[in-house]
Amino acid sequence: QVQLVESGGGLVQPGGSLRLSCAASGFTFSSTTMRWYRQAPGKERVLVASITSGGGTIMYEDFVKGRFRISRDNAKNTVYLQMNSLKPDDTAVYYCNAFKIYTLGWGQGTQVTVSS
Repeated sequence: QVQLVESGGGLVQPGGSLRLSCAASGFTFSSTTMRWYRQAPGKERVLVASITSGGGTIMYEDFVKGRFRISRDNAKNTVYLQMNSLKPDDTAVYYCNAFKIYTLGWGQGTQVTVSS
């Protein structure tokens, strides 16, 4: 059974930083592409960043390039999203996603609120 558990969200001031974590189980993490998505209130869920199984290919959407960094620790079955220079527009629920030809599963999401 695929399980993805996000953590690390919270309230942060503009310009601040947060580090999200996603602990995975129930599948072969080391051979699976991992992605972070986000969904702002009233908007569709959108891709933020992705990282392939060995970390060799990393992709970021333009709206987070230079500010966010995705990484993974295959020994810990965990993927991370380091978020710096946060803006109010980054406010959303952030979701972890496991993808291998098709989506294996989603986490429950973690709320990130950027506000002064």
